[in-house]
Amino acid sequence: MKEYCIGFDIGGTKCAVSLGEIEKGEIRILHREETPTKYGAEETLSVLAPFVKEWTKEKSVTRAGISCGSPLNSQTGVIFCPPNLAEGWYGFPIVEWVKKEFGLSAVLQNDANACAVAEWKFGAGKGTKNMIFLTFGTGLGAGLILDGRLYAGTNDNAGEAGHLRLAKTGPVGYGKAGSFEGFCSGGGITRLAKEMAARCKKIPDCIVNMGGMSEITTKKLAQAAFAGDKFAKRVFAKSGEMLGKGLSVLVDLLNPEKIVIGGVFMRSAELLIPSMQKQMQKECIAESLSVCEVVGAKLSENIGDIAAIAVGVL
Repeated sequence: MKEYCIGFDIGGTKCAVSLGEIEKGEIRILHREETPTKYGAEETLSVLAPFVKEWTKEKSVTRAGISCGSPLNSQTGVIFCPPNLAEGWYGFPIVEWVKKEFGLSAVLQNDANACAVAEWKFGAGKGTKNMIFLTFGTGLGAGLILDGRLYAGTNDNAGEAGHLRLAKTGPVGYGKAGSFEGFCSGGGITRLAKEMAARCKKIPDCIVNMGGMSEITTKKLAQAAFAGDKFAKRVFAKSGEMLGKGLSVLVDLLNPEKIVIGGVFMRSAELLIPSMQKQMQKECIAESLSVCEVVGAKLSENIGDIAAIAVGVL
């Protein structure tokens, strides 16, 4: 039987709304529209509202899912003060607004949790009972699927793996030097490269070719590493080592069947996996590691749209 759901993907740059069709464990995006994120919540959402009204006339839709950055309250459906959104969004009761505007029941979740649900229901974690999703993008966040359901914690702060300190010193991530996010995020790898380059007797050739320290990006480093540059490969090996160290904590603590990783890992897995696996074999409880598989995310296209819809049908 087909089911339909509206998804709202709230971001600092753009907000999107989509209509999803779910059938036999598969999802298909039927319609999608987006608009630049404006200062005010209602100002932005009012641009998308006519599309939702049109789609709900076209299909029998009763539910909506909303994905947004934290902090937020999933129980009351209120967005608090995500750093990527303007103050005009702070304290906005988005679930209540969706119910009032469209007559739909709605669920709000933070974006990492929403992506975890999407990968669990429709992606690389499909069929698992215990799964962890890691973003490994601009930052490092985790979504936890435990004993067959999403675990968000007492006040929606479960899964903030990026805040774990893995070393006394190291690149800053999540406001903390040596954190999991500091070593394992897009910005973190760039900062790691700068720290490692500063310890070299001369600036590595790949950085010179980029145009200097200020021009380093994780994307450029990955390109250099795939081309065989030794320094760039060392940077990714170090990030992979710390990824393995962080994953070992999660494996020993939560005993998951699968860890699904998006972002940089999806594009650069072969640069990270050797040192990651070596560290996990060293640190993990062997029995826990033996039942856990680490894989790249499957839903690279339209992950935000699918994630929003997924929490609506959870």
